[in-house]
Amino acid sequence: MPATRRSFDDAQKIADALGKAELRFDVNAGPQGTLFGSVTATDLADEIWEKLKIRVDRRKIDLPDPIKRIGRYAIPVEIFTDVTAEVRTLVVPEGGELPPEEELEAMEEAEKAAEEAEAEAVAEQQAAVEAEVEQFVAEEETVEPEEEAAEAEDAEVVEAESDEPVVDPDAEPS
Repeated sequence: MPATRRSFDDAQKIADALGKAELRFDVNAGPQGTLFGSVTATDLADEIWEKLKIRVDRRKIDLPDPIKRIGRYAIPVEIFTDVTAEVRTLVVPEGGELPPEEELEAMEEAEKAAEEAEAEAVAEQQAAVEAEVEQFVAEEETVEPEEEAAEAEDAEVVEAESDEPVVDPDAEPS
């Protein structure tokens, strides 16, 4: 049997073992199912080694972002060219069990709604600050001519009181 065929068959056996396995991570999580931390590809590779004694390169675990919520996951792991296995993974709150899928979805929806409400509040606050800035700028533009007139009047009074000419530091030299 050619070496490539043997490697492919070995990879298929490993994929079968991974496909039958179920990894469980007991994690510290908040009441809405959000983790205090995350489960990463490195954590998955370490757990596969601990439980199954199969070495998997963490870069071959298709986990675009770390897991940050409790739940049930099917994580693709590339074993060999054209050989991939899905590893069932449970991320469970410490000292508890996973709630039913509907409850997990409801918790995720509640968290998304809270994030959207927070983003909306931030946008409203930002709009209010921008309106205040615009109002302040508009008031400054109307006050400036009055201040310049007052400064010019003060300069004339000082000039009249003394024989020395008043030098404007902003004026260009003649």
